[in-house]
Amino acid sequence: MSERVVVVGFGPVAARLIDELLPAVESGVVEMTVIGEEPVAAYNRVLVADLGVGRTSADALALADAASLVAAGVDVRLGVRVRRVDRARRLLLLSDGSTPRYDRLVFATGARPVIPNLTGLNPDPGRPALPPGVTALRDLGDAAALHAAVAGGKRVVVLGGGVLGLETALAAAEEGATVTVVHNGPFPLGRSIDRGGGAVLAASLRNCGVRMAGNARSVGVETDDDGGFSALLLDDGSAIDGDLLVLSCGVRPRVELAEGCGLPTAAGILVDHRLRAHHEPHVFAVGDCAEVRCPDPDCVDCRVPRGPSGLVGPGWRQAEWLAGYLTLLASGALAEAQAMPALPSEQPAVVVLKARGLTMAVAGDVTADPWDEEALCSGSATDRPRLQVSQWADPEHGRYVKMSTRAGVLEGLVAVGMPRTAAELVQLFERGAELPADRSLLLRLDGPEANTSQAAHDPARTVCRCAGISGTAIASAVSSGCSTVAEVSGTTRAGTGCGSCHDEIRGLIEKHFQSAVA
Repeated sequence: MSERVVVVGFGPVAARLIDELLPAVESGVVEMTVIGEEPVAAYNRVLVADLGVGRTSADALALADAASLVAAGVDVRLGVRVRRVDRARRLLLLSDGSTPRYDRLVFATGARPVIPNLTGLNPDPGRPALPPGVTALRDLGDAAALHAAVAGGKRVVVLGGGVLGLETALAAAEEGATVTVVHNGPFPLGRSIDRGGGAVLAASLRNCGVRMAGNARSVGVETDDDGGFSALLLDDGSAIDGDLLVLSCGVRPRVELAEGCGLPTAAGILVDHRLRAHHEPHVFAVGDCAEVRCPDPDCVDCRVPRGPSGLVGPGWRQAEWLAGYLTLLASGALAEAQAMPALPSEQPAVVVLKARGLTMAVAGDVTADPWDEEALCSGSATDRPRLQVSQWADPEHGRYVKMSTRAGVLEGLVAVGMPRTAAELVQLFERGAELPADRSLLLRLDGPEANTSQAAHDPARTVCRCAGISGTAIASAVSSGCSTVAEVSGTTRAGTGCGSCHDEIRGLIEKHFQSAVA
């Protein structure tokens, strides 16, 4: 007898889980129901801003096709909301009155945008209605609002100095809009970047045509006679006029449905290393709504609470692992399921700003400066090697690099305006490899006569960090007939996440065909 698996949510992570479970559905091992609030199937939310500025199409963002899933035997319900979960009877009450039952329930509800508490906005997550001219840039409707503003060359105000907000601002400015970024602190990305890198980044943004309003505290939204956005009000009494306000203030995991049925939550739905909800073996969670923190107090990995990463890559890896686990459970292979290695811990995230004319990469702890004696000497009282910091800046040309190392191994990095150096440092950081003794060798990678870095020659390097696809796999797909980024993405899944690897995929395609012509 097959098991009924119900997936609540139909975003990018749910799409990956469904795709991985399809063989079990087609073989009759699993009966699957997918419930999505939006009237369309899953699409890539990470690239909604690109859609808003006209650099991609809605079809290119699509990650699933509802008709194909139905033909494969999946029960797809779009435009329907789950009102309540009855864990005792293992059924759901939906907004259309139906009550589907489940043997295994998977929450893939993702995250909702944070609405700041400003006069004129309603921050209640249960009633997220925003006035005309204000968007959180989360769905296709938000992309349409941005597209209308950019196409008309209007004034766009971006509230928030995070990566998505900066990428939106840069793209909108390049496409003709007048853009102002408003953020707390002296420079954007204040939680991730150091002072020197932040200052160079802010100057580079200005050089790209983006106006910056730092150390600004927003207090309210002003509307015109028609009720639409007209200005963002600041606490010093000033106002920033605009036609569209883009809220980029972060996201918060959607846990209200899980809380309503009594599941333990913190920042997200608490799950163990097998993605099972605490004390509930029939319920799982993946993606932005899941917080991996097992109930074992002696677990070293869970000693420091860490909420959901907010990145699509870890969610996809969770979905792939969970699909294999659920398939074994549904097949009755309980021993094999229990013998599966637990989900590996995620490595520290690398923050990458993808924009034309401006590159930036940040990873690890970059708070210490070369002259910070307290931080540099902290390792001397323990068995750990001392921290060492190398720093180089060329503000006039928008270039900056910082490397924090212990025993030569990279623990933190900042690279602004140095694309080849950034690529090399990211590779070394992800591998836990040692830096060369002469750090200036890395800076020369972006010199006028520099050759491509050794990492870029490595065919086994990870090109797409979201999907974990290597250059070898991409080259194999190209050799098998893929001649465009879209074809490579369809074959390997590379480039279906944040899109920052598209240029490198394109370069591998061009390299292959140049060799073929030669």
